[in-house]
Amino acid sequence: MKPHPLAQLQHYDRDAIARYYSKRPWIVLWRTLQVFWYFAGFLLGWQWDRWFGVADRHKQRRAEHLRHILTDLGPTFIKVGQALSTRPDLIRKDFLDELIKLQDRLPAFDNQLARRIIERELDDVPEEIFADISPQPIAAASLGQVYRATLKNGDRVAVKVQRPYLKGRFTRDLYLMRWAAATFGWLLPLNLGHDLTLIVDEFGKKLFEEVDYINEARNAEQFAANFRENSGVRVPKIYWRYTSNCVLTLEWLDGYKLTETKQLETAGVDPKAIVEIGVTSGLQQLLEFGFFHADPHPGNLFAMPDSTMGYIDFGMMDRLEEGTKETLVDAVVHLINKDYVDLAEDFVKLGFLTPDTDINPIVPALEDVLGDIMGKSVRDFNFKTVTDRFSELMYEYPFRVPAKFALIIRSIVTQEGLALTIDPNFKIVDIAYPYIAKRLLEGESPQLRRRLIEVLFKDGQFQWERLENLIAIARSDRAFDLIPTAQLGLQYLMSEEGQFLRRKLVLALTENDRLHTEEVRRLWDLVKDDVEPSRLFDVAMNAIADFSSRRAATFFPPVAALSTAFGGQ
Repeated sequence: MKPHPLAQLQHYDRDAIARYYSKRPWIVLWRTLQVFWYFAGFLLGWQWDRWFGVADRHKQRRAEHLRHILTDLGPTFIKVGQALSTRPDLIRKDFLDELIKLQDRLPAFDNQLARRIIERELDDVPEEIFADISPQPIAAASLGQVYRATLKNGDRVAVKVQRPYLKGRFTRDLYLMRWAAATFGWLLPLNLGHDLTLIVDEFGKKLFEEVDYINEARNAEQFAANFRENSGVRVPKIYWRYTSNCVLTLEWLDGYKLTETKQLETAGVDPKAIVEIGVTSGLQQLLEFGFFHADPHPGNLFAMPDSTMGYIDFGMMDRLEEGTKETLVDAVVHLINKDYVDLAEDFVKLGFLTPDTDINPIVPALEDVLGDIMGKSVRDFNFKTVTDRFSELMYEYPFRVPAKFALIIRSIVTQEGLALTIDPNFKIVDIAYPYIAKRLLEGESPQLRRRLIEVLFKDGQFQWERLENLIAIARSDRAFDLIPTAQLGLQYLMSEEGQFLRRKLVLALTENDRLHTEEVRRLWDLVKDDVEPSRLFDVAMNAIADFSSRRAATFFPPVAALSTAFGGQ
């Protein structure tokens, strides 16, 4: 089994790929004819429908035809289809719905070939490594297939074996795609916001990362480290001794597919617990860790017998920079505040709109799409419905979806769909809002504390109702404890950083020439059931003990003023 000449490439290298195929035009020509033959039939059928006025009647047929073409053309084009399924700004909705169904599955390749790959990669025959191994793969996808095995020490493992010649196929198709993008890209009326060749390069980079099992193993270990304090998330252990670039051996997880609701019920798995773990862990990946699982389809997530969530397949991961995470939190804050001008500016910062875009006509459209989310119908919010509405806006306004956010959207929509499969009454805001409210109230970083101040103050005035809503929402999270949050808040108020907020709070309590005792009373009624006087006293003492007398002294003048105000009522 002779490896492809480009198999030694560890990373996507467009120049090396171009040098190789420019000297072998017959390979490129034959593949071009194959691709042309498939798509010529599709385009001819599409045009035929338009000529005879049956395009609307045959929309579903043409969408299915496209899906089959991408499947038949092999792994690279299957991945293209999956990528396009996350781009409502590029693909018409009827085609988008069909591409979402694109299954990342192919017939298994020959077992003897898989055996030879294991021998080559691990320098030993399977019988010397494993006490037993399944005679047939238990799963086969576009990039590899999985066997169930037992190591000599009794550990049960999954052995993932990569399909042969993948890099040869990928590099050939990527070379052809890049040539087509450079030659014909300017003819396409696509709202990409980037040079099409750069998008092909980014796609190639991700493909190479996904077929590097060493990279996937490292991703799994980082993911596990991020969730080491979260007992609800399970990540399989990596067996490095039996892992290489093309073979990955990892702990076997006995779980249930999230789509098998009857099995979940029979096994006594708590569906609501699984849904809550899935959504909360997804938010943590995006807003806390900045390292997220970009392919959470039903084959990669499992409900464990103890009602925890098992994650597998870490080939497709991505990262968010700190500035991007902060802008995402900004966007949530501006959505809560219904500040659609600021929200439009967040879209510019995140790359959904170009810096030179006139946002004035876009703001009313955003308000129309998102206006009800924080209103009376908040519990009816559905992320997929909003993305579908946005897909319509993208043909009217110059929105584009950056590649990174295409993965995020795909991840959220998929997880929401899985959650609805488990619990038809699932509402994403029931979990997402408490999580975000709790994060803001806990104010673990200066950035989060600044966002909380933005929520609580508008046009210089304290928004009592917003604070009530935040506390009420956060308390709906069973894991939220008001006392530690109050301690963090008191410590912040007593710090030099909290000097601005201290002044603002004193002014808020006395603004409009009256004491806002009614608002304070409402807040107390909201939290009093969670507050034990002894715990509250301990919080105050601990917060004061944490600071020097100099810092504490800066706190007492405002407190004295506040006491005088209440005493004079």
